[in-house]
Amino acid sequence: MAARHLRTRKFSSPAAIAATAAVGVALAVGGTVGAVRLTSAEPPAEPAVVETLPSTPAATSASPSPSASASPSASLSPSPKATPSPKASRTQAASRSKARTASPSPTAKKTSSPKVVDSGSCGASFYAEGQMTANGETFNPDALTAAHKTLPFNTKVRVTNPANGKSVVVRINDRGPFIDGRCLDLSRAAFATIAATSLGHVNVRYEVLG
Repeated sequence: MAARHLRTRKFSSPAAIAATAAVGVALAVGGTVGAVRLTSAEPPAEPAVVETLPSTPAATSASPSPSASASPSASLSPSPKATPSPKASRTQAASRSKARTASPSPTAKKTSSPKVVDSGSCGASFYAEGQMTANGETFNPDALTAAHKTLPFNTKVRVTNPANGKSVVVRINDRGPFIDGRCLDLSRAAFATIAATSLGHVNVRYEVLG
């Protein structure tokens, strides 16, 4: 086989040599610039990408923290309901608002004082013995009774001792006394109410009660 021989064109003119040098320089410079551009090329910066993306509310992008979801907001918490007051207190409050009227107090029955139908003064004595009285009763010296000559039986007589102001009301159930100057003969208990029994007899004022 015949060997290949490389043929090299030789430029003999200076202009051709200059042109060839210029082309080489251009090729070298272009390659260097291209290499620089290739090495310096980087992906777009992150801020530029963020600007192109649609903005979303911070509230939706931020996930709620467990503590925030667990505890309800203070404004949403139900306010405590007022407990109704008992009926007794309502009734009491209503009664306080009404005008109070004094409850009528039970009035005691008026007892009219006995009417005095006769009165006078005389001497009075007492007696402590006797089996029967003129109206048929058994004599009781401790009962408030008395003897009179003419008054009807069971008549009430108020006997007062003017010396000390003491008085007693007796019931007539017997007859007597039969001594001048005396109009009443009192039982021992009735006489002891207005005077000492040691006196025997005293002057009294009497009032016959109707």
